[in-house]
Amino acid sequence: MKKKPIILGIETSCDETAIAVIKENDGNIPEILSNVVSSQVDVHKEFGGVVPELAARSHIEKIDLIARKAMEQSGVELEDIDAIAATAGPGLIVCLSVGLSFGKAIAASLNKPFIAVNHLEGHALSPKLNSNINYPYLLLLISGGHSQFLSVEGLGKYKRLGTTIDDAVGEAFDKTAKLLGIEFPGGPKIEEYAKKGDFKKYKLPKPIINKGGCNLSFAGLKTAVLQITKQIKTDQEKYDLAASFQKTIEEILYKKSKVAFKEFKEINRDKVNTFIVAGGVAANKKIREVLTKLCNEENFNAIFPPINLCGDNAAMIAMVGLEKFKLKKFDNLDHPTKPRWSLDENAVFLKGAGVRL
Repeated sequence: MKKKPIILGIETSCDETAIAVIKENDGNIPEILSNVVSSQVDVHKEFGGVVPELAARSHIEKIDLIARKAMEQSGVELEDIDAIAATAGPGLIVCLSVGLSFGKAIAASLNKPFIAVNHLEGHALSPKLNSNINYPYLLLLISGGHSQFLSVEGLGKYKRLGTTIDDAVGEAFDKTAKLLGIEFPGGPKIEEYAKKGDFKKYKLPKPIINKGGCNLSFAGLKTAVLQITKQIKTDQEKYDLAASFQKTIEEILYKKSKVAFKEFKEINRDKVNTFIVAGGVAANKKIREVLTKLCNEENFNAIFPPINLCGDNAAMIAMVGLEKFKLKKFDNLDHPTKPRWSLDENAVFLKGAGVRL
């Protein structure tokens, strides 16, 4: 029987040092043998956000230890690895360089194929780690650095339908948390605050909600939150603002997803309609509920990665590596870091003042 491929995945695009090992089983289904993620929350907490130089230094200090731990947990010998996949971008260049160099060194020493992975493609394919998914599908990628709708036609084949014209939704969550005095990383805690508040207390703007197709905008919402926090005096008012913010995000994503559904169906007629939501913000339970409800209304199949695979991790990088390995899509060891790396290279750049929708 032909040996099933085993892939080592490496992820250091921002502030998580992550290494994973996955294997395709006899049913051709990926199996996670190990998935070790080392967070840097304590390193950046006092600064209220990620400091690139400190993040890179932490990656350098930890990556060897994390690799050893991942290999031990996997029960696999390093010599049995068939390919090494490492994130090459997008992300912080000083952080990307650590994981990319580490992956290249292993590949060179073992004389095994090296695969450079787009971090966003890792998120796009992450649901394949626990679900049998066929192309094409509609992807909503929502994280701290990205917010976009993509029609996924196949491996490496993406058509962007919509994107944020300013800030990512995850960045809006983090900024709101900071304004409410929630300790970094505060974005995920907004949902907990919201449970204690009245979402009707504050009326917040929904930028470009009725124009721009399924493009998104969150800068105006952040500004409105900033102005309100200047007047807040009690904890209950904080809970109410968190609830209003959470509800506003839900309504924006509901409305824009509905527009994206229509565009996706026009592109992929007579195909099964699958909607995948991935990225760190996909862990938000209320957003999951709202988008699942929309899928039920519009006859789409809703798929979300497990909560532990929504944030940055190396299993999703190894998943892309596995798909590329089977197609023999390998990269040279001189592959550069790509701090900016779009999934749809043909998409028009939409960001900043003066964008016309």
